[in-house]
Amino acid sequence: MAEPFTYGRRGITGRFEDAERELLRGLFRDVVALLEPDETPDEDPLAALVGLSPNASEPEDPALFRLLPNVSKDDGEASLEFRRLTERSLRESKAGALRAAALGLESREVVLDTTAAEHWATALTDVRLVLAERLGIRSEEDAERIHGVSDWSDVEDDDVDAYLALVYNFVTWIQTTLVDAMLSAYRAGGETRGSSGPRPQGTEPGEEGGHGPHGQD
Repeated sequence: MAEPFTYGRRGITGRFEDAERELLRGLFRDVVALLEPDETPDEDPLAALVGLSPNASEPEDPALFRLLPNVSKDDGEASLEFRRLTERSLRESKAGALRAAALGLESREVVLDTTAAEHWATALTDVRLVLAERLGIRSEEDAERIHGVSDWSDVEDDDVDAYLALVYNFVTWIQTTLVDAMLSAYRAGGETRGSSGPRPQGTEPGEEGGHGPHGQD
């Protein structure tokens, strides 16, 4: 069973069993694939070189839209222009964090420095956003319904939603322990605090209350 992330003399450490590592690697790979831009044969090489996406449009996949939302709810033209200017770099940044987190799963024990912890926090947030969309989490009530699915032994083999709910709760628990460890490092002035990195990310609104691998807080 996974051990929570904690902060100590070696930095932030956690531990995952082989099946849990494979699950996380698969989740990270799936979100990277979702972030891969569609190939356009008429794409301007210069625009790609400087990070522009002149053909960018609002994603049709609602899960991808959660990862790449509009900058404004009221100004569609401004959102589209901002997307053209920033979407490529945002996709690459998110995919880079996911790949870095996956590389950190080469052994059962995971030891994170400042940069690695931030990559993990970003990667877990994006995985949770995708899972939340697939599960239809829109409110506190939805989140509570999902958090109520806590026992792997009760899930039927063909119950995809229940399986995704368990995975979502597991990822939420990992993220919660990581954020707690990052806050402990920040308060202690440890090396994971970092002078240029942001404060640890919290959970998304309506998705609080992470549960442990087997539904225990």
